[in-house]
Amino acid sequence: MPVDRNITVYHSPNSRSSGVLTLLKELDAPFALKVVNIKTGEQRQPAYLAINPMGKVPAVKHADAVITEQAAIYIYLADLFPEAGLAPPLGDPLRGPYLRWLVFYAASFEPAIVDRALQRDPAAVTMCPYGDYETMLETLVDQLAKGPYMLGERFSSADVLWSSAVVLWSSPMGGTVH
Repeated sequence: MPVDRNITVYHSPNSRSSGVLTLLKELDAPFALKVVNIKTGEQRQPAYLAINPMGKVPAVKHADAVITEQAAIYIYLADLFPEAGLAPPLGDPLRGPYLRWLVFYAASFEPAIVDRALQRDPAAVTMCPYGDYETMLETLVDQLAKGPYMLGERFSSADVLWSSAVVLWSSPMGGTVH
């Protein structure tokens, strides 16, 4: 039975959803684009909240599934297009590290960067999702020193996520990664 590859991407320019568009191009995946105007608050209107109750982009619709949360979208799409080779399959020794670096972005990097950009004190280290900023950044830098890609010598969808993150968080809108 052929896999349904009809994908709709809910996107807003200059947002986290830009990386999903890059990933879809890397996957050579067909998709329909639905632009969400976050400057006018469209993401908070009932029509979009029915797609993502959090009112965030990106969101992806595939068949009857709606996928939100960046890491989940990258995992889902890379697995949907295995022929592109952007996700180590189950059983591959790089699958665990691949998942780690996708989730590390959402669970550690982004909260630390947001705290830093907003100049707010993080939670106590025992309650903070990323521990502390310096350790988070050192962990990331140590990994990047191992090769040109997040998985060393292997390019994956994790690299698309991280490269789009650097662009986003280095822009005037996102703050500065330092």
